[in-house]
Amino acid sequence: MNIDIRALAFLLFTFAVVQAQSVQKIAIKNLPKDIQYEGIIKEAISYTDSLGQHIVITSEKDIHISDKFHHENGGRDAELFVYNYLMSKDVYILNWKVYDYISDCPFDIEVSFLKNTFNVTDLDKDGICEVWIMYKLCCRSDVSPCDMKIIMYEGIQKFAMRGYNRVFGGTNKGVTYYYGGEYTFDSAFKNGPKQFRRFAEKLWEKNKMDKPYQQ
Repeated sequence: MNIDIRALAFLLFTFAVVQAQSVQKIAIKNLPKDIQYEGIIKEAISYTDSLGQHIVITSEKDIHISDKFHHENGGRDAELFVYNYLMSKDVYILNWKVYDYISDCPFDIEVSFLKNTFNVTDLDKDGICEVWIMYKLCCRSDVSPCDMKIIMYEGIQKFAMRGYNRVFGGTNKGVTYYYGGEYTFDSAFKNGPKQFRRFAEKLWEKNKMDKPYQQ
């Protein structure tokens, strides 16, 4: 019997994404009153694992001027947030939070989550879900690469993959070249289960290209 290894790998990858328990989208109007957040909600979900019932919110504050920051260059700011709330004694308490931003940018600015990269998994099958987010941060006046990050939490353990997206650099004598695309794993990823790194690498590869400049 012939087996398509690539197809099998894709099926296993897909299964890992959907096997987390009871993942459901939540309408903003249905969020419990004890859930606090900043910005405009992009996605809100609930899921259940061995730790209990969670609500996760991703939100953004698009280009604005915030009194959180000192503005020496007359620039603007943008922020993003991720909140994981865990039910405890009928009340949701903040379990962990991600916060990132660009401040005082005098050029083009973008701080945003990448589409279709928000995932909940249980890759190591230990009953504790992994929550994945991926986003980019740019302050640029050209087409140079943006900072790009994958942040994952398992329980309250943070894993980070940091680098740059990939941009089209031009063509020279018929040869197309690009800038960026490289990344590094933090120590948590390096020392963690190899399936975490494999998942992160696939997510990075799929989303590393800066779409407006893709050729």
